[in-house]
Amino acid sequence: MSELVPAIIVMGVSGSGKTTIGQMLADELNRQFIDGDSLHPESNKQKMAAGEALNDQDREPWLKVIGQKLAEGTSQGEPLVIACSALKRSYRDLIRSLEPSTIFVHLAGVPTVIRDRMNARSHEYMPSSLLDSQLATLELPTADEAVLTADISKSPQDIVRQLVVDLGVAHFA
Repeated sequence: MSELVPAIIVMGVSGSGKTTIGQMLADELNRQFIDGDSLHPESNKQKMAAGEALNDQDREPWLKVIGQKLAEGTSQGEPLVIACSALKRSYRDLIRSLEPSTIFVHLAGVPTVIRDRMNARSHEYMPSSLLDSQLATLELPTADEAVLTADISKSPQDIVRQLVVDLGVAHFA
């Protein structure tokens, strides 16, 4: 089943559920999941922990690592699921330049719900104060991109169930 679906990026602003949905989807597809946050260089983590938004120059090396990880997994016959904000079209294009078959799953929701989620959790270096900068940076995926959009107001199980159907996978546990 897994080999029929290419590499997947679960994207969205911080607090949208990328890690939760990414891990659940990877489990359902019997794939390795990587939280893209773990791939940030220490300088990016420190900048975000200080409440500073990353710029394109900060993100580029990180995005290249993500694209390379996707390409490696695919070349080894083990497409990955990676959680990555992928906020701008140029970021998604960079990832696709390294692994062209990548499908993006955009977790979309109301900013107040996302902020409430962020305030209810503890994150190593992503304070809720950075949500506004992420929302301002977000360029919604367009019809010409390989993207599925999921409404985060649904339960994680319902989101993954719908993604499995949309990806054409035969079953959901």
